[in-house]
Amino acid sequence: MSDDGSFTYNGGAVAPGETQNLRYGISETYLGDPVRIPVTIINGERDGPTAFLSAAAHGDELNGIEVVREVAHEWDLDDLAGTLVCLPVLNVPGFLAQQRYLPVYDRDLNRSFPGRAGSTSSKRMAHQIFTNFVEPCDFGIDFHTSTRGRTNMLHVRADMADEEVHRLGMAFGSNVVIDSEGPSGTLRGEATAAGVPTITVEMGEAHRFQRDLIDAALAGVESAFAEYGLLEKSSVRWPGWRTIIAGSDEKTWIRADAGGIVDMHHDSGALVREGDRIATITNPFKDDNEPVMAPFTGLLVGVLENPVVYPGNPLCHLVELDEPTRRVVEAEQSPTNGDET
Repeated sequence: MSDDGSFTYNGGAVAPGETQNLRYGISETYLGDPVRIPVTIINGERDGPTAFLSAAAHGDELNGIEVVREVAHEWDLDDLAGTLVCLPVLNVPGFLAQQRYLPVYDRDLNRSFPGRAGSTSSKRMAHQIFTNFVEPCDFGIDFHTSTRGRTNMLHVRADMADEEVHRLGMAFGSNVVIDSEGPSGTLRGEATAAGVPTITVEMGEAHRFQRDLIDAALAGVESAFAEYGLLEKSSVRWPGWRTIIAGSDEKTWIRADAGGIVDMHHDSGALVREGDRIATITNPFKDDNEPVMAPFTGLLVGVLENPVVYPGNPLCHLVELDEPTRRVVEAEQSPTNGDET
């Protein structure tokens, strides 16, 4: 931020009380045409923190796009205290091709941050995004979905050992927080290392808008903004129950031991008990059934959507719950919950 409160980037500035929609050039195509990402910057008239919201670092992950667009263009931000940097589509080439990675050399933009000028195409793009729109911020929320063929319940991934990331992760108000450092090259990991505490929000599946998850994520953004004072009329929400998954012993990817066609018996977000049958793998003749059992009692954070597997393919992501949390979740998921007696 400049001395007069303007948000500045290479090529422009947004003064307090102004909103700017721009298409910012980060690369060029084979024909020499510019590759531009959409950016909306809302600079409030009152002082406050600067936050970024980003989505579609993987071009086929669409749910977060709608979250960022609605905050930028449908929320009443007249009383905003601070500045919002809204980046609804980071990976424009992947978005146009409707694929996860950058079409150029199949690079993962979310393993290319903070980027570097004069390096590979993906790192040059990442460098432009990072230096102009991420580094100037005080915190950030990066939205993702599961990869194609799987789906996730809404949850936060955050390095909870970092005090400011912990604050942001708790303020978002999700039921599940998976405590982990962001892998090298990820936006959340590199932004946090650069002094911009950032969390990832995982929600749903690729290639679609899922309205219930979008609404839940919008509630999380509002809660986080309330924590940092950007929206004074909002309040930090308590999700009803929460579990923080910290160690590798508390979570596992359950993988197929046989190839075949999968019948998943539970949806993402479901509570399963140790020994429950999570899925069954069968052959085309249904005469060879391979049951897949839960190794411990926990919550299915992610499950397979595409019902075909090779041996070793992931079937579901299971996280362990302590006994008090398990009882709350069990009551919440009971078929009679909310029924009149």
